[in-house]
Amino acid sequence: MNVITTPKETLHLKSKLRLLPRASPAPYRSQRVQLLPLNALSNSSLTSPARIVSLSQGGGSIDLWRRYASDKFSDMGLDPGAGSDKMFNETPTSIVETLKKANSILPHVVLASTVLALLYPPSFTWFTSRYFVPALGFLMFAVGINSNEKDFLEAFKRPKAILLGYVGQYLIKPLLGFIFGLAAVSLFQLPTPIGAGIMLVSCVSGAQLSNYATFLTDPALAPLSIVMTSLSTATAVLVTPMLSLLLIGKKLPVDVRGMVSSILQVVIAPIAAGLLLNKLFPKLSNAIRPFLPVLSVLDTACCVGAPLALNINSVMSPFGATILLLVTMFHLSAFFSGYFLTGSVFRNAPDSKALQRTLSYETGMQSSLLALALATKFFQDPLVGIPPAISTVVMSLMGFTLVMIWSSEKELSI
Repeated sequence: MNVITTPKETLHLKSKLRLLPRASPAPYRSQRVQLLPLNALSNSSLTSPARIVSLSQGGGSIDLWRRYASDKFSDMGLDPGAGSDKMFNETPTSIVETLKKANSILPHVVLASTVLALLYPPSFTWFTSRYFVPALGFLMFAVGINSNEKDFLEAFKRPKAILLGYVGQYLIKPLLGFIFGLAAVSLFQLPTPIGAGIMLVSCVSGAQLSNYATFLTDPALAPLSIVMTSLSTATAVLVTPMLSLLLIGKKLPVDVRGMVSSILQVVIAPIAAGLLLNKLFPKLSNAIRPFLPVLSVLDTACCVGAPLALNINSVMSPFGATILLLVTMFHLSAFFSGYFLTGSVFRNAPDSKALQRTLSYETGMQSSLLALALATKFFQDPLVGIPPAISTVVMSLMGFTLVMIWSSEKELSI
């Protein structure tokens, strides 16, 4: 026979069973009794809706309490098993979401590092040039471990935009770098290594900060920005040494083979390692990923502040202001070239303004840290590293200034 029971009635029944003699438990183990709700034990806040269940001393009450708890959680709008399923089945976050977490305070960090390096250089002088390569390699590893092929599927459907971004990186930008580098030596009478340093900045791949800048203004185009930056970074192993030889080779000796080897170690190998780790050992990647945002921000702070602190005498020298002016004009020209070139090519596109902003970031923001690492390792004259050191700060501040301007314009248009 079935019973109508509540959890408190189960306790009442069990208490009666415990008082019975132990000598003859068998009849009660299989006995079925009908028990009606007791007024003394009734409580609307504790009883669940009456249901038909089977009760026995062997374990039916355990099932009853399990069902009762499940009912209570359901009444509260909760699913007791949902949390565990979500915990073990949750997919890794996309690279866009990771960028949002990793770089949310990055603009403030760049500005603070710049001010601190200028006011108190010893705060960063311990981060010597030998740390530049591993520091940049760590940032590239973070890009690889956070990459997901799904983020790029939509972006690859716009090959024309990707090609235009590549042209901006490795045609327009080097041309501007050559012009300003030549002007530094010919018009402003600066040392030849200074002009070479400006040209070197124009030969490197796009900066990862351009991806975050795009995310802040046009989140839907962030994957496209990532694809363009990744493509320029992957091909930098060949393009950067050849452009350096073409632009700087007649002025200073360029070790093409050494540059290729260095870029393989600094860029390609860390990105490949991150991708493989993410693909082959997803659990390990998920365990590492939460620590990358903080480490990346600290890494960037050192990479921005250290070049300024180590070259503080040159930066504050009489020609330091001239270098700052030339580097600023170079980046400003690159930002505007990318913006207006994209406007002429995609003027009929429904998202033409968003594309203009995205490609402006791609053209105007370079991996100045890579240029600094190459300058430190392959050029004997330390003056070559001054333009990349200044560029690291200038392009970051200019990029995020544009982010604030364009974000405000979007809000007003809405």
